[in-house]
Amino acid sequence: MRVLLVSCYELGHQPLHVASPAAFLRVAGHEVRACDLAVERLDDATVDWAEMIGVAVPMHTAMRLASQVVERVRRRRGRGVAIAAYGLYAPLCAGALPAGTVDHAVGGEYEEELVRIAGGAPSGRAIVLDRLRFPTAARDLLPPLERYARLLIDGEERLAATVDATRGCVHRCRHCPVPVVYDGRIRVVGREALLADVAQLHRMGARHLSYGDPDFLNAVPHALATARAVHAGFPELTFDVTAKVEHILENPGIWAELASLGLLFVVSAVESLSATVLEVLAKGHAPGDARRAIALLRAHGLEMRPSLLPFTPWSTLPDYLEMLDLVRDLDLVENVDPVQLSIRLLLPAGSLLLDHPEMGPHLTEFDPASFSHLWRHPDPAMDRLQRDVATLVAADADAGVAPAETHARIRLLAAAAAAEAGIRWEPAAPSVVLSGRPRLSEPWFCCAEPTERQLGAV
Repeated sequence: MRVLLVSCYELGHQPLHVASPAAFLRVAGHEVRACDLAVERLDDATVDWAEMIGVAVPMHTAMRLASQVVERVRRRRGRGVAIAAYGLYAPLCAGALPAGTVDHAVGGEYEEELVRIAGGAPSGRAIVLDRLRFPTAARDLLPPLERYARLLIDGEERLAATVDATRGCVHRCRHCPVPVVYDGRIRVVGREALLADVAQLHRMGARHLSYGDPDFLNAVPHALATARAVHAGFPELTFDVTAKVEHILENPGIWAELASLGLLFVVSAVESLSATVLEVLAKGHAPGDARRAIALLRAHGLEMRPSLLPFTPWSTLPDYLEMLDLVRDLDLVENVDPVQLSIRLLLPAGSLLLDHPEMGPHLTEFDPASFSHLWRHPDPAMDRLQRDVATLVAADADAGVAPAETHARIRLLAAAAAAEAGIRWEPAAPSVVLSGRPRLSEPWFCCAEPTERQLGAV
């Protein structure tokens, strides 16, 4: 069968969620083409060529963009093509698409299910957690790494790529979509397949790897063995990982070794400094733990890049001001992409928060366009502040405004809200001397709404 795989967004990286299923489909004898709408256009001739089209939706931003893609394809091809949405958000969100838009939606370990669909024998499962043997990802179908996000460090740019050592997560943070699909389980990507993928990425020019695991430290022995194996084969490669705050603190003895193996920074879901919010979200760490984790990493020459969830029904304006001051006081302006200060709680279908007693009073309705249950903050000023910050951040990102300048503008918006509420707060932005700390060039985030530029590209 002629299969077209389409990616809409993967955090600025060459899409692993196309390269991986493409390899499975090729092994099964199917003819595969790929298109990454983050860096190229999907032409009508390619749409017309396909007998089956799979659209990857591993994150919210991708799902929002994918809805336009599948509707465009269905209008053009009618019932003459099979359409499958696949990835983490497929089983959560595909039901909100107009009836008949997609024929299949599958999440979890979806690769072999896509092969079954292409072969005409789908299992019908929306969530697949089979243990798979991975062939080497089909990177050759995709644009070169030069088209994607790069590592920025000390005034230098290095080609970067993303790989997975594990999928899923052993934790059940209530705001996260991963436990809705994986239910506290992880699946390991075979080390042989991972190393083969790293080898081809190295030949393609990659000098930095981002591990896409929801939490690299879900299985610490496996994580260390993976890092050691990659370093042994490719000692010049640097890397970054994602890890929970509690895992950073629970494993103080691993950071010196990981730094010696090439680790540069750790993405960690700090989310909030409010004890109430952290408790409702079941984050597993206390408000002061973020500072401790940052200090621990810095003691080993590593930086934290916090991911944040500043707008929830339980977040107050003082919480937001405290978060802005944390960024200032701990010299985190270089570490925090401005979009992190705009993120609003998402509630896709199946969210573990929907049945939580603290959530019910704030729910309004389900919005198919955003694939999310809507909620209203008890303080209307917080909803206004979130809209204002999100609008500012998206416009600045599209315009290429320096992140430090956007941080300063966000502080002014927060200061106006504080003044209206009668709260005394110092809005002056910190003096930022850029130090060349390592970061990726991609300024956006997986659970943010698409920008006008992203929507226009699709």
